[in-house]
Amino acid sequence: MVSKERLMERFTRMRKFTGEEDGPGIYRLAFTDADWQARNYLAGLMREVGLVVREDAFGNVIGRWEGADPSLPAVMFGSHADSVPNGGNYDGVLGILAAIETVQSLKEDGFCPEHPLEAVLFMCEESSRFGAATLGSRAMLGELSVDDTRRLKDKAGIALYDVLKGRGLAPDMLGKPLYDGEVKAFFEVHIEQGRVLEHEKKSVGIVTGIAAPTRFSVKLQGNADHSGATPMALRHDAACAAAEIVLAAEHFAAAEQEPPAVATVGVLQIAPGVMNVIPGGAELGVDIRSIDAATKKCVAENLKDAVSEICGRRGVAFEIVPISDERPVAIRPSVLDFLDGICREDGCSYMRLPSGAGHDAMHWAERVPTGMLFIPCRDGVSHNLEEYAAPEDIVAAARLLERVVRAASRKNVTFA
Repeated sequence: MVSKERLMERFTRMRKFTGEEDGPGIYRLAFTDADWQARNYLAGLMREVGLVVREDAFGNVIGRWEGADPSLPAVMFGSHADSVPNGGNYDGVLGILAAIETVQSLKEDGFCPEHPLEAVLFMCEESSRFGAATLGSRAMLGELSVDDTRRLKDKAGIALYDVLKGRGLAPDMLGKPLYDGEVKAFFEVHIEQGRVLEHEKKSVGIVTGIAAPTRFSVKLQGNADHSGATPMALRHDAACAAAEIVLAAEHFAAAEQEPPAVATVGVLQIAPGVMNVIPGGAELGVDIRSIDAATKKCVAENLKDAVSEICGRRGVAFEIVPISDERPVAIRPSVLDFLDGICREDGCSYMRLPSGAGHDAMHWAERVPTGMLFIPCRDGVSHNLEEYAAPEDIVAAARLLERVVRAASRKNVTFA
């Protein structure tokens, strides 16, 4: 039986894995010491509950329960544990702790799955360190290359390739799938990271589709002239060009209503960054999302055209550097119906809704039957130290995941 006390104690333990010098929130950026300590703790829990643990070349951790017939495809479930800077203790952590609790509860109940079960901790789901998200799941599926790891760098200029090497991992093996087994289905539970469930007074959300980001940086180069001696008409101000680009991103995303899109410029760096010098350089980090690929592409192309027009008008040179272009996915109707049935049996209050945030599940959804369950987070706050999920909702999520895994592990349960 799912244990509230055990789950809450493990959430408390996870909170301790953070870069304490950085502030009051959770600082568990991918492959930092704090992240690695959390990884070791979670791998230890997997072993404690009786799973056989292995890691792949990217550092993803897989705990396997062979079940009655090891030759059958595995039922996989899990999430990530890295955080954004000054983040919360529930994003991702809910999914991996619920996965481990599911295995422990099933074993305590004496249950024997017919299909093998695999609880998975994905590394580097957040884009905070290297600018690209869900890297662990992409690596497992062969969608991350060695060249990608050399190209992706953190703010200190350290390449992901070198970070992986430093952790004793094998980035030279990337570019081909790191996971070579068969998967019957993949499931992930997560906080919603929005306000819909709370507003609708629902305890569970069944995800119908997962938005995916298109990300690129825009590098601008104008002239760093004297702020007092240069007339306005003779300026090539990179900051002013950047300001127009930010507003253009807002405009093009807001124009898409059905299906909707969102655009965020979450990084904006100005150089040289002194009061009496016109900014000669700027760099913007752009994130565009939609659950519809065509809509997302439209916003991105319109914004890139706007960058060209703005910079041409202002005499500012520009370079657009792609970071990632991920595909939004729809969840299969057979999986939605399956999860509907589980929620009805449980008697919980639930609804269907799309996910505006990307998740590891979106990569698996293109390959195998995949499902996601959301629970509310207070005021919709996430990626913030105020992020919070109620203990009763956490327990409900773990209980539902246990029901899902128990049912999916039976041979007679299939997904179209």
